[in-house]
Amino acid sequence: MAANGNGRVSTTNGDTGRNGLAKIQTQKSANGVCHDDSTTPVKAQTIDELHSLQKKKSAPTTPINPMQGSFAAISEDERRKQQLQSISASLASLTRETGPKVVKGDPARPTSEPARVVAHHVSPTITASDSALKFTHVLPFSCRGSPNIEMDEHTFLVNRERAVDYLNSLDKVFVNDQFLNWDPENRIKVRIVSARAYHSLFMHNMCIRPTPQELENFGTPDFTIYNAGQFPCNRYTHYMTSSTSIDLNLARREMVILGTQYAGEMKKGLFSVMHYLMPKRQILSLHSGCNMGKDGDVALFFGLSGTGKTTLSTDHNRYLIGDDEHCWSDNGVSNIEGGCYAKCIDLSREKEPDIWNAIKFGTVLENVVFDEHTREVDYSDKSVTENTRAAYPSNTFPMLKSHVLRHIRRT
Repeated sequence: MAANGNGRVSTTNGDTGRNGLAKIQTQKSANGVCHDDSTTPVKAQTIDELHSLQKKKSAPTTPINPMQGSFAAISEDERRKQQLQSISASLASLTRETGPKVVKGDPARPTSEPARVVAHHVSPTITASDSALKFTHVLPFSCRGSPNIEMDEHTFLVNRERAVDYLNSLDKVFVNDQFLNWDPENRIKVRIVSARAYHSLFMHNMCIRPTPQELENFGTPDFTIYNAGQFPCNRYTHYMTSSTSIDLNLARREMVILGTQYAGEMKKGLFSVMHYLMPKRQILSLHSGCNMGKDGDVALFFGLSGTGKTTLSTDHNRYLIGDDEHCWSDNGVSNIEGGCYAKCIDLSREKEPDIWNAIKFGTVLENVVFDEHTREVDYSDKSVTENTRAAYPSNTFPMLKSHVLRHIRRT
């Protein structure tokens, strides 16, 4: 499954994979319409231009070759062997005896360091990032018919090898071992391997953070992301439409990111995985916000990105369950994530006090404009893009309820 230059996913052509995961068939309509996350394009085209916009002073397409050589898929034993390897060993190559240094743990602890790194800035209370440079949102104008673009396994493995080789060339990589879904009976273990501390901190905030004991007994993940977004894909590879490609292979339980540093690709990619896995367990996965009243009444808020789910969910008179992704099973409603991803354009303490107060040390702000000297953020400034975001752990809310509701009162 892949997304090429647009943040959308597409399926591989591999046979039925491990544990009976069937391949997905997609049909392309003649006049496909892409929805969600559309916004005014960002005005910067280089890192210097973007930094200039953020600091307040006080891609061509490639034709697809219809001919593709045959490729023999690796054996099931080899796949299992790869998954059981350690992170450092799996990133090793013929040019290095060992892989890069693996950095684990809470990425927010050394937050003072990114101030010396290009593309990161530290404000008094939060970490501000350049996000994705020109990819500050999903790009619907790059869609070809259906947003799901097919890809064969050979092409996926080409991109996977490219991403792993890039990660292997680094001195260190950041690894997050985390969970999806607060319902313990349907929890998914995920591992995210990133080149940037920014991406690691973003996913640390957004996914469920394991306890030290859970981390010690984490074992083999159910799904792995290789985020090499700083490195482009080869535009002349079959199925590529630009230097950006987000590839999701359900049979291998892996995702590869090349050519975009938009952190939302990881979030949306894992949500796509949950949309595939949960219905197989007779569980409804929902793109919705959720909160609960003091009398036990539960409300679900449905809508596309940027339509107000987070704002409605964080009503200070109700208990927050989650702001964006949920599962509805016989056990009740459970949040898939461990954090919130709020739009913060025109954010103010008076209008949205709960979100304002949730932005603390360790929060990731994307695409925001801030004063170069005081590092104070100006939430009203739209000069970069209107798609400004804040990613923060949901446990910062005082009105946070247990994510799993065993009994739902229907109203």
